[in-house]
Amino acid sequence: MAIIAIAGTKLTFAQSKTDAAFNQLLTAYYDVKNALATDKKDVAAEKVKVLSAKVDAIPHKDLPATQHTLWMEQAKMIKAKATELAAGKDIKMQRKSFEGISSAMIKTVRNIRFNNSPVYIQHCPMAKASWLNEKESIENPYYGSMMFDCGDVSETIKSK
Repeated sequence: MAIIAIAGTKLTFAQSKTDAAFNQLLTAYYDVKNALATDKKDVAAEKVKVLSAKVDAIPHKDLPATQHTLWMEQAKMIKAKATELAAGKDIKMQRKSFEGISSAMIKTVRNIRFNNSPVYIQHCPMAKASWLNEKESIENPYYGSMMFDCGDVSETIKSK
């Protein structure tokens, strides 16, 4: 009986550590999204480096096999697009790279379900692209101040 309790505690601790790391990744993602939504390309370039470091900090070995495989694929995409975004010479290029980051983050949140607060998947029909937001109100990272509130909430992922 004691062994089962200890094993269960270890799994719960591993899950909470993994969930905490994923939530830190989500916060770093929001920082990049907010920089792009407010037309701050230099801030986006700095914040995406933090995002990339948070990808590396995910204790992915604790994930179940299917989630682990999915995360490894999405992590590779996020890292590649983060490198592109950081090197982006103009905000248009950065926003294009952000599409790839957003796509990978959406797949991750939908399939791993770690979020400790609601996540809003928002979509801009003009950009034909989606992103995650911590708020229900639209903050469009693809057009920034030009069309800050263009888009709609296409899905809400409730907190875990």
